[in-house]
Amino acid sequence: MAYTVKRIAEIAGVSVRTLHHYDEIGLLKPSSHSAAGYRLYQEQDLERLQQVLFFKELGFDLKEIKRILADPDFDRGKALVEHRKLLLERQERFGRLIQSVDRTLKAMQRGVPMNAKMFDGFDQAALEEEARQRWGQGPEWAESQKKWRSYSDADKAEMERENKAILDGLVAHLNREPDDPAVQAVIAQHHGSINRWFFACPKDVYRQIGDGYVDDPRFTAYWDGVKPGLAVFVRDAIRVYCDSPAQPSFVVRNS
Repeated sequence: MAYTVKRIAEIAGVSVRTLHHYDEIGLLKPSSHSAAGYRLYQEQDLERLQQVLFFKELGFDLKEIKRILADPDFDRGKALVEHRKLLLERQERFGRLIQSVDRTLKAMQRGVPMNAKMFDGFDQAALEEEARQRWGQGPEWAESQKKWRSYSDADKAEMERENKAILDGLVAHLNREPDDPAVQAVIAQHHGSINRWFFACPKDVYRQIGDGYVDDPRFTAYWDGVKPGLAVFVRDAIRVYCDSPAQPSFVVRNS
């Protein structure tokens, strides 16, 4: 059975424009075209699109997905089993995070301090493993893990306060241009926070981090969950910051 691009968009919940883009970059090309030149998709195209969407949901970018699907050893059945495993792990982790949110809201309503309990539900080991699989174990990775393991509950609470102040500042300036001095001041604080709490972060690496806020759906969901449009705003502001010759001063935490 042949499906039009409009019908595929309706079935899969994606836009026609997205399908056109997938065709243009060779990620999902239709099996054939009608006499009038319209794209026509077959069942195997739907199966490939499902894989694309699964990988996107798990945070892979389009280049990675294209490379994986082009591998002659790619096994759809094995991939689906792995998708299921990863999604169940994420479901469990999100469930714990929701419980942590509920506990925090109740504590706020009662005026009771949470202290270190506000971090219940954050599975650092699971996040570390996911990051290790995606990004490898370079010197930055080793440094960040060494620092994280050294932090006390008080350290983590201080880091949380600092991150909240930075986030509040970004949200407050969302209506400004990314190159606005006030925006750039907050971005410098954000860069400094990474240097302080995680690893020495040169500007080329910081730019990659900023790009990931838009390229990786998980980061986009976080930023835009705070305020719609925040992910792109922060990415653009980081690019401006990284292109600036000015070198900010950092307060780097000793490990």
